[in-house]
Amino acid sequence: MQRELAIQRVLERETPWDILIIGGGATGASLLLDAATRGYSAILLEQYDFGKGTSSRSTKLVHGGVRYLAQGNISLVREALRERSLLRRNAPHVVQEMSFLVPCRNLWQRLWYGIGFKAYDLLAARSDFRPARSLRRDACLQAVSTLRPDQVAGGVLYSDGQFDDTRLLIDILQTAIAHGGIALNYFPVTDLIKNPAGQVTGVAARDSESGQTFTLPARVVINATGPFCDRIRQQDSPHEQPLLTTSQGIHVVLPKRFLPGNTAVIVPKTSDGRVIFLIPWLDHVVVGTTDTPLDEPVIEPRPQTQEVEFLLKTAAQYLTQAPTVDDILSVFTGIRPLVRPQGNAGNRSTSRLSRDHTILRSPSGLVTITGGKWTTARKMAEDCLDRASAWSGLPHRPSRTVELPIQPSNQPLQETDRWARSNDDSQTPSAPAAGVVSPPTKRDPPLTEPLVPGYTLSRADVLWSVRHQMARTIEDVLARRSRLLFLNVAAARQAAPAVADLLMQELHRDHAWRDDQRQQFFQTTKAFECNGPSSPTGKNQP
Repeated sequence: MQRELAIQRVLERETPWDILIIGGGATGASLLLDAATRGYSAILLEQYDFGKGTSSRSTKLVHGGVRYLAQGNISLVREALRERSLLRRNAPHVVQEMSFLVPCRNLWQRLWYGIGFKAYDLLAARSDFRPARSLRRDACLQAVSTLRPDQVAGGVLYSDGQFDDTRLLIDILQTAIAHGGIALNYFPVTDLIKNPAGQVTGVAARDSESGQTFTLPARVVINATGPFCDRIRQQDSPHEQPLLTTSQGIHVVLPKRFLPGNTAVIVPKTSDGRVIFLIPWLDHVVVGTTDTPLDEPVIEPRPQTQEVEFLLKTAAQYLTQAPTVDDILSVFTGIRPLVRPQGNAGNRSTSRLSRDHTILRSPSGLVTITGGKWTTARKMAEDCLDRASAWSGLPHRPSRTVELPIQPSNQPLQETDRWARSNDDSQTPSAPAAGVVSPPTKRDPPLTEPLVPGYTLSRADVLWSVRHQMARTIEDVLARRSRLLFLNVAAARQAAPAVADLLMQELHRDHAWRDDQRQQFFQTTKAFECNGPSSPTGKNQP
């Protein structure tokens, strides 16, 4: 997964691609994997970094969707539960089973939710996840030691999946590349190319790093840009009516002490009808999510004060220690692409809009896929390529991803161990070759030493993400190749200077580039701060 090699392959290409995908989120990556494993020549272009948008900002759940069951969307829940099992089987290194407790205040709630989660298990068919069961009050308090005793008279314990979204995304891309696909970040599509008959025959694109422009012909162009898909559609046809309405959801990240065990808590119905999760994740606690309508999507959404207050208030109703703004270590915000029902243009409620995916083809032949969710991304890609290949006349080849293992990222320590052990000043080359870092001297800290106390991220991890995971910026490393920015804003800022120095050396940039990177990253971190009376910039450690 090396950017220079990918660009070289693009330059050497003399025939049109079978499949060209615009967008490097969960849907785009899944499309690339499906296309490459079917034997199609396939390329993915992402204008920023892979997973920069919605796909890195999920609730970290691989699940059927409890609230969709309550809404009566049985087909979506059944499909998502099937995909949940496939993801756990195909990517066991990143998808794990987690227990969720539904606190109940009376016997009626316990019976009601017990029946609901039994139905959830039935829809999962022959799932290998543990079935739901009813718990007495003392068992609930034992499962979640920080649960307020006055809020629970019993409960229901059920199982779902948890994962690290961008770790899985990078693994999907690496698996696709291993099967012949090409993925490029920081490579925006600047125009759609059409023949005299008005049919899309490829794209014009630009390498943001070099400024070089490219013309890439393709038999099928797929718009998989999530919340931004209408921008590509209107580029294809300026009079195209918007397909989507958007909403944003935020998650606040708290220290582990608020939920010290391994069991998550779900509030299936809050005061305004939402579903809220309190979830252990990477030795922290994630609380989310909200659902706030937006007029238009933005690449770096920011949390609203009332959203933060709502999550803190809800968490305080169920935890023995009420979290405050000063306890928040980070806040991350994602945008949902929700397909707009016909005749619903004036409806500002988004919480009940369907998360089903939509696939359509414009008169020019541009294929658009949008909607859906992380758990169903594999199925979305399968459906889209089945239709796209039929529409374009590509030879029919069945999907192979149902039983395809996702390759885990290798650990970086083996490759960098020889540098970590080195302490000979004379071995330092005066001009390191591309992709080769100077070995540390006696004055340098070991490559395996954590960059920030309390977190495992090391220089070795940074080097690995640059060399083998196409990280190009501080944000790529600290937000998506590691999750430090999502876990703790203050810790990410502390690690940034060392990351900038390593990137400068690895990518052969100058000091002005490094300084600009630091400033850009500092601006980005503001979107992960609490938008309230005080901010989470450093008092607390998990």
